Amino acid sequence: MRGLSLFLGCLVPNRYPGIELATKLCLAKMDIDCSDLPGASCCPAPGVFRSFDKTSWLTLASRNIVLSEELERDVLTICNGCFSTLADANHIIQDDEKAKEKVNIHLLKIGRQVKGNIDVRHIIEYLYQEYGPEKISSFVERPLDVRIAVHYGCHLIKPTKDRGLGNSERPVFFDELITALGATSVDYPDKMACCGAGGGMRSAMKERSLKMTEAKLAKIQEAGVDCIVNSCPFCHMQLDSGQDDIKELTGTEFEIPVLHYTQLLGLALGFPAEMLGIDTSIEKNRKLMELLDSQLES
Repeated sequence: MRGLSLFLGCLVPNRYPGIELATKLCLAKMDIDCSDLPGASCCPAPGVFRSFDKTSWLTLASRNIVLSEELERDVLTICNGCFSTLADANHIIQDDEKAKEKVNIHLLKIGRQVKGNIDVRHIIEYLYQEYGPEKISSFVERPLDVRIAVHYGCHLIKPTKDRGLGNSERPVFFDELITALGATSVDYPDKMACCGAGGGMRSAMKERSLKMTEAKLAKIQEAGVDCIVNSCPFCHMQLDSGQDDIKELTGTEFEIPVLHYTQLLGLALGFPAEMLGIDTSIEKNRKLMELLDSQLES
């Protein structure tokens, strides 16, 4: 199995360094060969940027891919948007020789050439494909008896033909990685709905985007879960900080903890919450950790 280069993207190092640490702790404990990717830039974002200038988008994405090619490592992402951009760009480079030639004209100016000889992986897809739920379970030191609302996010599963992860309307792979940790994945209406942040919605039409988020959070709350688990820091921000925005906008109050999968995995592997960027000074997170601690004591 080829080694991995960890592509952090923008949001993780700037807003959620705890997700970065959680990811690195989990990878190290599972003895997965993964190193940093020096010199990486924004992916760039898959929605707006690609819509305005596809060649520039593809060139910038290809530059990030080249950095990992030079290390002879596959790219590992922990963000759905980064995965979408880099995986889609990689497919174009591998399948469209003319697009590849056009990109390499630009990359040659900085002394680089993209080859298209590595893969781009997402942490959820990678763990499911290369390890599987059963092997993930073998690493668990602290089974998590909690009810989880899984949020897949849009870019992890679509376009279906390129992702190769089964039915994008009723996927199960993320749910299976949740149950591998001892938790229960709770079904809820509109589970596959967007978080509300994507496609520039959060920036351009924040109030409308928050209405989408509020609708999804209401369904999740009705399902009676202990936590939301996502695989994307942008979705994470919308579902977590968005709860405060919604309270300010409409007065509706949600108190649902939100974790990235690597944070949940880190808890199951025995790491304390403070090492995983789970801020227990926040009331909703503190209650979740008290629930988990009470299970350890019983």
